Amino acid sequence: MKILKGVANLERRLFLKQSLSIGALSLLAGCELTDADRVQRVLGAMSRWNDGVQGWLFDPKRLAAEFPESAITNPFPFNAYYGEDEVRTIDGAAYKLELAGMIREKKPWTLPELYALPQVSQVTRHICVEGWSAIGKWSGVRFSEFLGRIGADLTAKYVGFQCADDYYGSIDMATALHPQTQLSFRYGAGLLPPKYGYPMKLRIPTKLGFKNPKHIAAIFVTNDYPGGYWEDQGYNWFSGS
Repeated sequence: MKILKGVANLERRLFLKQSLSIGALSLLAGCELTDADRVQRVLGAMSRWNDGVQGWLFDPKRLAAEFPESAITNPFPFNAYYGEDEVRTIDGAAYKLELAGMIREKKPWTLPELYALPQVSQVTRHICVEGWSAIGKWSGVRFSEFLGRIGADLTAKYVGFQCADDYYGSIDMATALHPQTQLSFRYGAGLLPPKYGYPMKLRIPTKLGFKNPKHIAAIFVTNDYPGGYWEDQGYNWFSGS
């Protein structure tokens, strides 16, 4: 177990180091490699600094590239922290999207209510932190429109997500309001398949794939940093693509 923990810590350090500038990495020069706590503190501080810089550079009006349907990757890859044979089965008839936090109208939403909202489509590229990418067609409601309908406080810092498969995550409000950020109910010509996040996922073409939660069960708005499944293990939080 100690060996596995050491490997996990090493992978975390290597991932964070890749997100830092050469100048930032020079701060580690005075740290012994065996001084794990100090290395983690420095890398954590620089990751937070990196989040701030990415947030400052983010242009809420700049659109991610969109593609013709002929460019769609077929089949679109499955990706999760578990195997495809472990994809969660969710009863759509009993499903209700829960709302919490800095939201005026907190009533749960059923799937028929969500499906009745005005919907748009996008053919955009999903970019995975593992180094691969794929293009898919997603349809659903603009997240900014949904946040407006439920009376979310649009001056809040974060929007968080809890998922039916125990995944969780969060994004900044500027990304939530980006015109391409979408609550997706459909993939291609049909409903969102379970392996892609049925009954609903968040599609954010301006962020890396792990920032696109699937099987969303609850949404909350807050000023308190919510973290995320991978971010709490050392991944960069902002993670723009």
